[in-house]
Amino acid sequence: MKIAIANDVAMAAEALRRVVASTAEHRVLWIARTGLEALKLCLEQRPDLILMDLNMPELDGVEATRQIMQQCPCAILVVTGRPQDNVNQVFRALGAGALDVTATPVLRGAPDGDAELLAKIKTIGKLIRHTGGSEALCANQAGAVPERRDSELTTLVAIGASTGGPTALSRVLAGWLAPPQCAVVVVQHIDASFAGVFASWLGEQVAMPVRTLDDGDALSGGTVHIASTNDHLVMDQHYRLSYDAAPRDYAYRPSVDVFFHCVAQHWRGAAIGVLLTGMGRDGSDGLLAMRGAGQCTIAQDQASSAVYGMPRAAAELGAAQLILPLDDIGPALRGRTGGKISSLAMPARPP
Repeated sequence: MKIAIANDVAMAAEALRRVVASTAEHRVLWIARTGLEALKLCLEQRPDLILMDLNMPELDGVEATRQIMQQCPCAILVVTGRPQDNVNQVFRALGAGALDVTATPVLRGAPDGDAELLAKIKTIGKLIRHTGGSEALCANQAGAVPERRDSELTTLVAIGASTGGPTALSRVLAGWLAPPQCAVVVVQHIDASFAGVFASWLGEQVAMPVRTLDDGDALSGGTVHIASTNDHLVMDQHYRLSYDAAPRDYAYRPSVDVFFHCVAQHWRGAAIGVLLTGMGRDGSDGLLAMRGAGQCTIAQDQASSAVYGMPRAAAELGAAQLILPLDDIGPALRGRTGGKISSLAMPARPP
C-alpha cells in the first residue's frame, strides 16, 4: 500500500517511516508536518492510507480527517502518543471518518508497538481490498443451553456502524430512553482495546446506560450494549450472547453481518436493524436477512454518511426498508419502540 504520514514530531514521523519501510508490501508516499499540509498533499497524491496524528499545527488531526474525507476520501488510521489520554479527540476523529486508532511506536525498542501498528495496517488493507459479499453466518452454539434470562424483552434494536460511527451513534441515541422491554445492541468496528473507552464515552453522550458485553451476558431492557472483542458477537435461540472467532479471515471484526444474521434467525419479537455509515459492505447481507424475516430495516442515507459504503451496499441489495438521514433515524426508532426523549441535551452537530 501507499502510506502517508501526518505528524509534526520529527522522531514520531521517523518511527512511523521505519515501521512502514520495514515491509516489502508498503511504501511511504509522503510525510506532512501539519494537518493543512496533509490535506494539500492528499489532494495532489492520494495515498491508500494516512497515519494521522491528533495534535498538529494549522489543522489538527480531527479537522484534517474531516476535510480529507470530504475532499479526497481515503483510509485514515489515527496514530497518537497515548490514545487513552485523548479520548474526546479520538472519538471526534473516528466520527469524522478515521477507521481506527493505535499508539505511536517509538524509535529503538517497543517491537510490540511496531507489530501492533503493522497488524492495524494489514487489517485496513483487507478492508480496502474487500469488495465481495459477506460469507458471515451465525455460528452454531455448542454445549448446554441455559433458559432465557429476560422473558420481558419484546423488542431488539440492532445497530451496525463503522467509519464515522461513534458520532453517528451518539446522534441517533441522544436523549432517547428506550422502554424497559426494549434492548439496544451496537456492533461498531473498533479494536477490543478501545471498546471499553468507547462505551464510557458513548455513555456520556446518551441518556441510557451503556455497557460492554462479556461472553455469556444476557440483554437488559432500556440499555445500550456494546460488542467488545475482536471476535464476532453471536446470539442463540435462547438470547444467550457470546463471541465466536469464525469466520477468522473476515476483515470486519466484530462483524455486523454475523449479529444481524443471528437476529434474523433467532429473535422472536419485533426487531429493528439499523446500518450506519462505514467503509465496505459489512452488515448489508445481514440486514437483508432481517428484512426477509419480516423485521424493520433502516439504512443511513448518502448525504449524512461520513462514508457511504455499508449503507450503499444495503440499499443496492434492497435490504433497507427505510433509507433515512441520520437525524431522522432516532425519531424513527422512538416511534417504533414507544421510547421517549429525556431531558439530556442533544449533542452539537459537527461543524
